Amino acid sequence: MATRLLIIADTHVPKRARRLPPEVWEEAEAADVVVHAGDWVNVELLDELEHRTQRLIGVHGNNDGADLRARLPEIARADIEGIRFAVIHETGAATNREKRMDAMFSDVEVLVFGHSHIPWDTTTPNGMRLLNPGSPTDRRRQPNCTFLTAQADDGVLSEVRLRSIPARSSGRR
Repeated sequence: MATRLLIIADTHVPKRARRLPPEVWEEAEAADVVVHAGDWVNVELLDELEHRTQRLIGVHGNNDGADLRARLPEIARADIEGIRFAVIHETGAATNREKRMDAMFSDVEVLVFGHSHIPWDTTTPNGMRLLNPGSPTDRRRQPNCTFLTAQADDGVLSEVRLRSIPARSSGRR
């Protein structure tokens, strides 16, 4: 049976939004695994996601204080349905990202990252999938706030979908 994933990053609650958009909470509660690639900002969001989700894999980001850094690693690794995942907040400049990440994460099949708020889905020369979900609360230079959903089943990641959030529910009020 497939494992349903929600992939988010750069939530910045409550600095960029008072709360996560309803679409994100719906997906979080339906998902088997929620992956958060850092910049939570508020430990209360970590507590709430831990309470409302089945399994949470998260890392701290550059905007996360000591309370979040005490509870979250810089890099998280997990096996999900036979797929080796790693999660990190920042990967550096987009130029040569694929080559750098191949060198840093040679044992990983999927690397989830954040920081830029820019959705990213590429495959490295060594075949690793790089995923950045953008941000569900702070679109920056993007047309919409975003997050990713996917399915993991028997060693295969499928149905990777970038989901856009309408401006009305982005959490900013």
